[in-house]
Amino acid sequence: MSFELKLRITSALSEALKTNLTLTTLNFDCNSIGDNGARALSESLKTSSNLTTLELWSNKIGNDGLLALAGALKANRTLTTLELWGNTIGDKGAQALVEALKINSTLTTLELWLNLIRDYGAQVLSEALKINWVLTTLDLQSNKIGDQGTQALSEALKTNSTLTTLNLDNNKIGHNGALVLSKTLSEVNVILITLTMEINLIGVNAAQALKHVSTITTCNITYDN
Repeated sequence: MSFELKLRITSALSEALKTNLTLTTLNFDCNSIGDNGARALSESLKTSSNLTTLELWSNKIGNDGLLALAGALKANRTLTTLELWGNTIGDKGAQALVEALKINSTLTTLELWLNLIRDYGAQVLSEALKINWVLTTLDLQSNKIGDQGTQALSEALKTNSTLTTLNLDNNKIGHNGALVLSKTLSEVNVILITLTMEINLIGVNAAQALKHVSTITTCNITYDN
């Protein structure tokens, strides 16, 4: 199927969603709709009154497409789950999401794994977590987040009162970032209960510190010897 045909189909679907009163879940995975397709869907999200789950993984959506989706999230009042893994979203896209998460009052699950988010992207997302009071699950696995990004997330968790699940698998987190996170979870945050940090650069001491956080009920950590 050509890109032009995919875009026409996406645009037609977007128009239908504007008036649809029953559809609650839309799975549009692996369709390569790109930024233009994301823009088309964003227009329907602004007015949709029923859609609660939108799955857009592996669709070649980049920063520009996410900018449009973030704008829609500011207006949308029904979406609770947004899956965007396996796209090409980077730090600029994360910045756009921050502004949406500061306003959006319904999104509880955000999946951003396997994108191009680095330390700066994690830092700006952390700013949203300090303000957002509805997000419970944030999946950032398979990005490029290191110690600086992890330290920023740790700082946000000192004041965040809703996030219960954080996935940081397969990033570039080292000893220092892991230790700062363990300190926050041990001394301040009592809300987070599920933490996964497999395939990073964490040493045994930091891994053990994280595993001994009493409030974490599910903790999947691997470490380097």
